[in-house]
Amino acid sequence: MGGKLTQYGFWGLCKMTLNLIRTKFTFSDARIVRFPIDIRGKKFIKVSKGFTTGVGCRIEAYPENKQPTLFFGENFQMNDYVHITAMEKVEIGNNVLFASKIYVSDCSHGSYAGNENDSSPDSIPHDRKLFSKPVIIEDNVWLGEFVSVLPGVVIGKGTIVGANSVVSKSLPANVIAVGTPAKPIKKYNFETQRWEKYND
Repeated sequence: MGGKLTQYGFWGLCKMTLNLIRTKFTFSDARIVRFPIDIRGKKFIKVSKGFTTGVGCRIEAYPENKQPTLFFGENFQMNDYVHITAMEKVEIGNNVLFASKIYVSDCSHGSYAGNENDSSPDSIPHDRKLFSKPVIIEDNVWLGEFVSVLPGVVIGKGTIVGANSVVSKSLPANVIAVGTPAKPIKKYNFETQRWEKYND
């Protein structure tokens, strides 16, 4: 108790206790949900044990088939002001860590793929048909501050994505990726047990 009091201070500890109580009424398997939080489509969101959030997060599920569409693995942790939205499927694995101010979505207003389904720039963005492609974030992934993960992406197990990166294409397992679009710059070598320059 003394360590927690030193860490959070008296009022911080009171706030943490209140958050713990409210957590059990929000997601019973969660470790702690820090309020305020915006949860939309709660019945379509599946949370596993150890789920942890920072403050000001927004998680939402709007499935067309009325089935669960947003899945969090065990010991998932996200920090402040993270926004995750799922229409078709967003699946996040075990032991995944999100820094703050991250955006993950499997859908967008309109299609811009260069085919017959493309949305016209003359149309109102909000009124454009929603298009979706599943997003999969595998176990032990770590996303840095301000990362955006776009529809149709798979991020492989153990991968790290550097701050301010935009993940618009899938990333392999066990790499460090940075940039817009995010590209691997290092890969972990299990034989040498070192991060080495990535050669594709």
